[in-house]
This record gives sequence, structure tokens and C-alpha cells, in this order.
Amino acid sequence: MDGSFMGEHSFSPDAENARALRDALGRFATGVTVVTTQSDQGPLGITANSFASLSLDPALVLWAPGKFSRRFEAFTAAEHFAIHVLGAEQMDLARHFARDGLDFDLPNITKGVGDTPLLAGCLARFECRRHALYPGGDHAIVVGEVLRVSTNEGAGLSFFAGSYGAIATD
Repeated sequence: MDGSFMGEHSFSPDAENARALRDALGRFATGVTVVTTQSDQGPLGITANSFASLSLDPALVLWAPGKFSRRFEAFTAAEHFAIHVLGAEQMDLARHFARDGLDFDLPNITKGVGDTPLLAGCLARFECRRHALYPGGDHAIVVGEVLRVSTNEGAGLSFFAGSYGAIATD
């Protein structure tokens, strides 16, 4: 007995099954964030769904940039960053920072802790100072100490099986 159930597809997560592993991981619905920082090139942003809360006391969050990203070095070196939890109506913002991390020609950009660029209208924003950095395979795990939080009401933007959607609050 291999622990499988009828209709279930089981596999080893090796190089031959990389796409199948990615698809399986995509079956976990996540929220969508944009992480911003101030870099040597100026304001920098990236869309990420690897955000998670870690601790309430002290207030810690984490996210995990991929080593394959051209923005990896800037984000792992950043002393300060902000994680913006996007609302359902902010899909264009998610797509914007998935394509181009340097384009901050957007309305209502302000500066937060450490001159970190802040995006308006998000469901939640966590302004952070880097607390720790850990290796995580083909990613790094960036732990941030939360210094300031901002919140708004609304439905959340989600990502599931390669598609965006909404998480309603009712």
C-alpha cells in the first residue's frame, strides 16, 4: 500500500516532476502581496504570494523571494521593506509589479520607514525592518519585524491554480 487514494496522483518531487510539483503547490489558495523597498536603483517592487505571519510577540512576518528573480539581491539586502496585502480590485497592481519592479509611476505613492515606497488602498500594509534571512532552497526566507501596520476593509485578492480571484468577507 502506497498511501494513495482512488483517483489520486502521487509522485516524487524530483526534476522529472517539477511541473507537477508546481501545479500541486498551486492548489493552495494564497493571498497576493506586493513587497516594496528602496534599492540602489530607486523604488523597487515585486508581486509575491509567499507571505505569512510568523509571530505576534514579537510581531514578525515572512516572505520568500526566488533566487531566479532579477530583484532577488536587492530584496535580500534590504534593511526595510513593506508588504502590501492586495484587495480584489487591485489585480492590475499585482500584474504591474509581476512585470516591472522599477515602474512606480502610480498615483498616491508615499514613503514609509526607511524611505520604503508605500502603495495606497491595500487591505493591509506591514512596514518592516529585516529581522533575519535564511536559505530556503531556490528561495530565501526573509523575516521582517513589523514596525507599523495599516488596514482597510474589503475583499482580498487570491491566487489559485495560476489564476487570480477574490476572497469575499461575507
